[in-house]
Order: sequence, then C-alpha cells, then structure tokens
Amino acid sequence: SQDSSSPISSWLYPDKEDLPDDKEMTIFEHLEELRERLLLSVGAVGVAMLGCFAFAKDLIMYLESPAHVQGVRFLQLSPGEYFFTTLKVSGYCGLLIASPVILYEIIAFVVPGLTLSERKFLGPIVLGSSILFYAGLAFSYSVLTPAALNFFVSYAEGVVESIWSIDQYFEFILVLMFSTGLAFQVPVIQLLLGQTKLVTGDQMLSVWRYVVVGAVAAAAVLTPSTDPLTQILLAGPLIGLYLGGASLVKLLQAGETS
Repeated sequence: SQDSSSPISSWLYPDKEDLPDDKEMTIFEHLEELRERLLLSVGAVGVAMLGCFAFAKDLIMYLESPAHVQGVRFLQLSPGEYFFTTLKVSGYCGLLIASPVILYEIIAFVVPGLTLSERKFLGPIVLGSSILFYAGLAFSYSVLTPAALNFFVSYAEGVVESIWSIDQYFEFILVLMFSTGLAFQVPVIQLLLGQTKLVTGDQMLSVWRYVVVGAVAAAAVLTPSTDPLTQILLAGPLIGLYLGGASLVKLLQAGETS
C-alpha cells in the first residue's frame, strides 16, 4: 500500500486539486518541444560566443589583470596558442552570458509537469539561481583568484620568474570561476528540496558538522589550485550559504504550518 503521508509519496502523487489544467501532450509533441528549446538554447550560446569573440582581446586583458597585479607575464608556447585561447575564453564567457536563457528554456519545458504550488516558487528560484551564479563568478574573480595567484607568486619568489603559459592560466581561472558559480547554487537546491517536503529545515541544520567537512572537501575538489588558502576562502562562503539556505527553508516551512 502507498503511504500517503510520506513526503516522497506526496511529491510523486500530488493531490488532484493541486494539478494544473494544462492540455496533455503526446510523447512526440514533448520531443518536438524539447528539440525547439534545445535549438533556441544553442542559438543563444552561439550568438553570445560570437559577441564575446568580437571583444576577445578586451576580455582577455580584463581576466589577466589579477595576474598582472602580481607581476606575472604571459607567453604563448606555440604559434596558435593565443588564438585557441581566445576561442576558449569566448566559449566560456558566451556560455556564462547565455546561461539565463538556457535556464529559462529548461524551466519552460519542465513547468507543465509541476503542480500549482510548485509553480509559485519557480520565479524566485530562477531569479535566485541566476543571482547566486553571477555572485559566485564575481567572488571567484575578486577574492579567490587574487588569493591563489598571490600564493603561487609568493611561493616561487626568488627562485623562478613568474612567466606563465597563456593557455594554462585561462584553464585555471575559467575552471575556478565556473566551479565557484556552480558551488553557489547550494541554497537553490535546498529550497527545491524544502518545497517538495523531502527535507525539512531542521534536518538540514542538524547535520551542520557534516556540512563543514563536506564544504572543505568540495572546496578541495572544485578549486584547481592546491593551496589551502583558496580552499578555505571557498569553503567559508559554502558553509554560510548552506546555513542561510537551511534557515530560509525552516522559515518558509514554519510560515506554511502557522
């Protein structure tokens, strides 16, 4: 027998009055809609990448500035290294700029399968996810990257001169920024879990010790550098975001029951 009181059961089998009155679609209509949304997403990324490529030199100079402050100089180790680096930077930046469009297309495809109560939180969750993602990028560029570069340059001072490969530098900084943006999505995941009643705010707060250990481990995996300072600087905000997200879930759930 199905336990109707279980949060998982309630999520899988919602009440009929909470179901929307949307028109039902066949599997082929769903596939056609998915194809159209994929094409729109790819098109948006392509346009953003072309726009970034047109300003690739300015983008590269902007992303190089944290290293220039540390006295680092760059060189290309092969004839086409700088050209392929501009393609890589344009690709990453285009993907980052077009990410709200991709997120919108995903949400628009999923919406028909959501209940009425779940749809109410869709707008705030999409907006919060975008803000947190770009906040992660800004935090990575302004705090994590300078700290990591300062560590590497100071460690090598007096032994080797800091003349770095342009390709390897951008591999480092772009991965660090992208992974930090993804890591800042923790509160969004918590809100989704809280709204589906799969996990309560109290349950999230009760495992804070494991979260601290997990945040340190996640920071070690997400940061391409091996220095402890960068890992601690990322682990701190992750712990703060988790605790803030858990507190918000608890507050929302308390408001629903009152």
